[in-house]
Amino acid sequence: MAFPTAVNNQITDAVTQANVKVLGDAPAIAMANLYQATAQALANAAHNATTAQQQNNITAQAATVMGVATLYSIDTATTGEATKAILNG
Repeated sequence: MAFPTAVNNQITDAVTQANVKVLGDAPAIAMANLYQATAQALANAAHNATTAQQQNNITAQAATVMGVATLYSIDTATTGEATKAILNG
């Protein structure tokens, strides 16, 4: 029985039980918060990795385009003259 007061014993017992429930739930809530924060951090890391990969692909594509453009811009007249000299011996 609860400590005798002017309040009905059933009321004090109910409040005590409610407080015990809060204290009992606290570790589970703390672990749930930890799991949720960990999941959020891992999701952010995966998202950042995906974004970095996409940006890397864009950079590689731009470098490839510039390389091909450079190859196409080389003057072909000198190559033709050299080839003619080789073939005509």
